[in-house]
Amino acid sequence: MFGTMMVIMSGPLSHLRVLDLTRVLAGPWCTQTLGDLGADVIKVERPDTGDDTRTWGPQWIADGEGRPTTDSAYFSSCNRNKRSITVDMAKPEGQALLRELAAQCDILVENFKCGDLVRYGLDYATLAAINPRLIYCSITAYGQDGPYAERPGYDLLCQAEGGLMAINGHADVADGGAGGGPVKVVIAVTDVLSGLNATIAILAAVEARHRTGRGQQIDIALLDSIVQFGANQIATYFITGKQPPRVGNAHVNLAPYGSFKTADGYMIVGAGNESQWRRLCEAIGAPALATRPQFAAMKDRNAHRAELTRELDAIFQQRPTQHWLDTLAASGLPHAPINTYDQVFAHPQVRHRQMRLDLERPAEQGGGRVAMVASPLRFSDTPVSYRHAPPAKGADNRAVLRDVLGKVDAEIDALRAVMEPQEPGAAPAR
Repeated sequence: MFGTMMVIMSGPLSHLRVLDLTRVLAGPWCTQTLGDLGADVIKVERPDTGDDTRTWGPQWIADGEGRPTTDSAYFSSCNRNKRSITVDMAKPEGQALLRELAAQCDILVENFKCGDLVRYGLDYATLAAINPRLIYCSITAYGQDGPYAERPGYDLLCQAEGGLMAINGHADVADGGAGGGPVKVVIAVTDVLSGLNATIAILAAVEARHRTGRGQQIDIALLDSIVQFGANQIATYFITGKQPPRVGNAHVNLAPYGSFKTADGYMIVGAGNESQWRRLCEAIGAPALATRPQFAAMKDRNAHRAELTRELDAIFQQRPTQHWLDTLAASGLPHAPINTYDQVFAHPQVRHRQMRLDLERPAEQGGGRVAMVASPLRFSDTPVSYRHAPPAKGADNRAVLRDVLGKVDAEIDALRAVMEPQEPGAAPAR
């Protein structure tokens, strides 16, 4: 289950080519998904530093000898199934080369600041005139229009501005909670959601192109994505006009539903309806709890949540976690351990679903095995394929120019000044 995987199959998007002008997380998350589905993704990086996240260590990808490389584990998380080329887009020759590539691509994804690519002649209007079928997806913090459009932004800013942090964290002490104030989600959820939204939009645009024969521009904003992510909480706000409270690991509409302390740790327990509540009380040896007036119905349990939590904690703390997990499993009740990542990847279901993936880097890129999280997408006929480990910077310069643009060695050599790092004081390209 945990061996090296290198599956070569024709994916559902194997007929599409993507020019990837993205870096960090939101854009690369989108383009990796397209690559997993079979698209030929050409990742364009700076000749000197490459994608910003290559240097976001520690920790580092190891080479075939077990020595750390200069590529971070963070970079590896969202850059498989791509070919890397390096192009200096500040130079006219580099801009011209990217326009040549865009003319041969179906999709372009970029996450530069709003309007930044106009000065390079790589904006949608310019490229659509060259390739009318091009689907051009722009990912920014605030979108392509509006008073904030030109502002830079990152995941944490958008978690804050989009309302997520205000509802995330333990309840205030005044409300019976542990306090601590607003808390961000540790995973850069705004980036991941925006990458997924970009993928959905691109696939819809590909479908639309079947009818119209034309590409279009797609505008994905991190702020839009995180606001939409809160829709079920926002629906309550729209009705009541009141800010949803922070409730920590509890649920604003269900009780019991959250984390409970045991004799040796914590676990998750939930009862989503009256039948489950009664069965839970029976399973833990406290059937009388189900008949107390303050706990009789969901609305009552929600109104007396603090008291209910104290009662259940007192019971659960009498036995270790595994006892309760076994007890609740035997009763068919919703429950879960709170796993660390070593426990996650020892989990029988995670192992069965092969959610760990190991890919070998080619020997010419230094070799070494890269451990990654596999795609969660499952298909009966056109499965996800894993063709390329996260590439070394510029590893595919010559191959891409030969395969995509038909350039010969002499033409490729002439482009070295815009595709390779230049020594300090080197003469500029003409």
